[in-house]
Amino acid sequence: MASNSSERLDATIPGAFPEASRSQSAISTTHQSLTQALYARRAEYTRPRHVRIKVGSWNVAGLKGVEQDIGAWFVDGKGIEESLAGLGVGAPDAKDASSKEPISAQEARRTSKAPTVPFHDSKAVPGNEEVGLYVLGLQEVVDITSAAEALRPYTDPSVANKWKEKLSTALPNGYQLVAEQQLIGLLLLVYASPEVHPHVKAVSTTSVGTGLMGYMGNKGAVTTRIVLGETTRLVFVNSHLSAGADKASLERRNWDANQITSRTRFDPITDAMDLNQGHGEGIGDEDFAFWFGDLNYRLESMPGEDVRRLLTVHTRRYSQDGAEDANDTASTSHDAEDAVPLPPDLDPASVQTTINSLLPHDELKQQQKAEKAFHDGWEEGPIRFLPTYKYDVGRVGVFDSSEKQRGPSWCDRILYRTRASRHQYNLKAKEREEARKKDEEMKAKGLDHAADDEDVLYDYDPDTDGDKNDSYDEYDEQEDPEPEVVPTKAGFSDEFALETYTSHMRVISSDHKPLEAVFSLKYDAVIPELKTAIHQEVARELDRQENEGRPSITVVVDRSTGSTSHDNGTTDHSFDGVDFGDVAFGKSKRRSITIANTGRVPATFGFANRPLDNSQPEGAFPPWLRLKFDREPDAPSKASSGELDQQYTIEPADVLNAELKLKVDSLDMVNLLNEGSSCLEEVLVLRVQDGRDHFLPLRAHWLPSTLTRTVDKLIKIPEGGIRKLQGQKPDREGVRWSVPREIFRLTEAIEVNMERALAEWDMTGHGNDNESAPWQHNAAWPFVNQVKDTSEEETVADTIEALDCDEPFEKAFPAIMRPKARLECLADTLLLFLRSLQDGVITKSLWEKLEEGIATREKSKQQLDRDDEKIWALEILATQPNHNATFLLLISILQNITNQIAEASKPDPTTPRTSTELPASPRASVRRRTLSKVPDIALRQLIHRNYATVVSDVMFRGPNTEKMKEKDKAVRKERMIKTVELFLKNEDDGTALQR
Repeated sequence: MASNSSERLDATIPGAFPEASRSQSAISTTHQSLTQALYARRAEYTRPRHVRIKVGSWNVAGLKGVEQDIGAWFVDGKGIEESLAGLGVGAPDAKDASSKEPISAQEARRTSKAPTVPFHDSKAVPGNEEVGLYVLGLQEVVDITSAAEALRPYTDPSVANKWKEKLSTALPNGYQLVAEQQLIGLLLLVYASPEVHPHVKAVSTTSVGTGLMGYMGNKGAVTTRIVLGETTRLVFVNSHLSAGADKASLERRNWDANQITSRTRFDPITDAMDLNQGHGEGIGDEDFAFWFGDLNYRLESMPGEDVRRLLTVHTRRYSQDGAEDANDTASTSHDAEDAVPLPPDLDPASVQTTINSLLPHDELKQQQKAEKAFHDGWEEGPIRFLPTYKYDVGRVGVFDSSEKQRGPSWCDRILYRTRASRHQYNLKAKEREEARKKDEEMKAKGLDHAADDEDVLYDYDPDTDGDKNDSYDEYDEQEDPEPEVVPTKAGFSDEFALETYTSHMRVISSDHKPLEAVFSLKYDAVIPELKTAIHQEVARELDRQENEGRPSITVVVDRSTGSTSHDNGTTDHSFDGVDFGDVAFGKSKRRSITIANTGRVPATFGFANRPLDNSQPEGAFPPWLRLKFDREPDAPSKASSGELDQQYTIEPADVLNAELKLKVDSLDMVNLLNEGSSCLEEVLVLRVQDGRDHFLPLRAHWLPSTLTRTVDKLIKIPEGGIRKLQGQKPDREGVRWSVPREIFRLTEAIEVNMERALAEWDMTGHGNDNESAPWQHNAAWPFVNQVKDTSEEETVADTIEALDCDEPFEKAFPAIMRPKARLECLADTLLLFLRSLQDGVITKSLWEKLEEGIATREKSKQQLDRDDEKIWALEILATQPNHNATFLLLISILQNITNQIAEASKPDPTTPRTSTELPASPRASVRRRTLSKVPDIALRQLIHRNYATVVSDVMFRGPNTEKMKEKDKAVRKERMIKTVELFLKNEDDGTALQR
């Protein structure tokens, strides 16, 4: 049982062998799929990489000129007020600080046409080439309060182009835009350095609107997903959540965040190292996520005036009223030197102490703790900067002085989440849920929570228990925190750390202060060259293992025959398949193949159906090919695939022989081959159960034939036959004959062999063994043979070959072939040739005119004299002279044959002759009483009727009869027969048949 369980488990592994083959070889249970094997050796083709990721967020309030500041603060790292610095911002150099432009001067010169950052400012955070990925999220790049903007059905590209132009100019050379997404006022741009850009794959961007009616884009998020080095998924979410300070607005913000998470979907990843490829991913499937933007969370239960009063104590020096007093600055510096420094969080007068007192009222922190929003693993760096909202435009530290006097708050945030933190949250949530269920079970048993109750294992209250740390993170002086080791979805261990989290107070072009965070990421990147080499090595090894345990066959082609020759006279001997060589109409070509079982297990195989082709029917073989094996196929119950016609099973070391026969005898196929719209090429698919497919190419070179041509083309073929043209069009030489030379040769040979057949019959005593003459019992002879010779088909094909090559017919006939047999073969060839004519002897247009006149006379019951009717018909036929001449030539040969048969059928003068001795009529139903009483005339009438019936089938081309009723078809057929009979009758035939 253990073995069977193992086999069923292995069968579910992608790429494993089918369960049916497992009993055949134990080695198959150890096979791995190519993806699994390649994944197991990932350490061999990955190398460690380090990248800094700078994430910036800024609500630009739809103001003009704000783009002037983007390069200075986001790329160069300027515009930071170090005295209010955040995480990762060090103290400025004394020389740099002294040369920095004063606040008053900065505010005085503020304009929308130039950057607003201070002159002579120095970089305070990583920037320029130190950063590998720049991720910028902007809000309100257009006026989202405008109904016209919010409801606009398209995005104006000029807005994004303005920001991209400024950012591209500010970035160092070589940085490239890898992702871009805009949703009305939201804009997300991602740029990569020249070193990082080759490792950026699987970029997917999307947007989710949560504004008006829950779907409009005045609020929502724009999101992008990228994969670094084919190993590490990064997701960046730039969002703008609902505004407002009331409870309903708070709940709407939480709803917005939930909608963004649930509705965001990315394109499937096709090139990453993920065993679960092919499905679209969402937020939560990544390794590292960054959520930033104007989240609009406020300070709860604190009047805005109180907040402004607390913060103004620290921002007075940034207002024009009392800022930049040199004496105050010097005095402060002198006092600082004499005083014992206190940590900022212990100094009651410090900015950090004020910030720490306000953060417990921050709605975002409260909602995270209550697990209503951003609670499932989302983190934020320590806040060591003043609220980013709301300031007077053009001022460094003056909060909203307008009539609304909005309360300051940390609306702009940058959150991040690792796969490890999300996994840890999910584990804790699962533990809490299990504890809750356990607690309910104990309550159901009547147990209480008394401390002295020995049956109570623990006391848990899901509403109050949990994180006991209700205060905000204490101030941490550690500037370089230890990186977090994060297991990724692809099975690697990345190192991740937050280096910087701060705002740019000295940027004054918007009522929001820009916010940025810099992250350090160490990851393993796939090296394509190494991966390709390992992939090839793994594939070879798996292929070797797989071949040892799966059925294997070898197909050997008989190459003893010649190869295909081309029109230019060259021969190709390099073809690796079955080559039938040159093929003509009706000529069979045979080749043989041998199929050997070269594996260690029995092999069951069959030929799979070919793809559907409009020119050929569905099946395993084309219509011109037949295949015959030297043994019977398996019983139908063994067949496992409906697409295989027959299946054969051969044991190891056994062989199976097959013969392939190619023969083109379909006129439709001949037409396609002559026109070049089809060719004698095919690939047979030999499908081995649980093994690989084998492909058997077939080809042959078609030799052009005069069959399926038109009369107009045939009369232009020169002496030497159509093969002499070697692919050239017959009409290049001009008209050479009045009737097709092939028809003339056939009729001439028929007349000659008719005379010889009759003479031979007369000389040999009217046949051997009392054999009667064929014309004595068959009124349609020689065009209808009641006894067929098995070799006649091959002789007809040889006769067509003689026509195509303009060779004597004697080459087509065996030397011992009697004139009678030759005559019958020539007659069959003539009927085949006439049937193959595309336009017929009597074309469609000629017949329509003839039928119209016949129908008119039938309707009016008008009868013309026989000569007048012939003249009328000839006038119509004369409009196409070559067809007319061909028709009259055929009528002439039929009359000649009739005369010869009638003459040979005359009895001895001493023997009376009656009409009862007339031959049978195999092609026409004729009542004896309608025939002439004169035996010779009755014989002619009977022969004419049969000949007219036979040739009318092959000479006339009329309109399509598929939708005609059977009665109408019979009427048309009778009119055609009557037309031929009109010309066959002699004047001395007597009265016409009464029908």
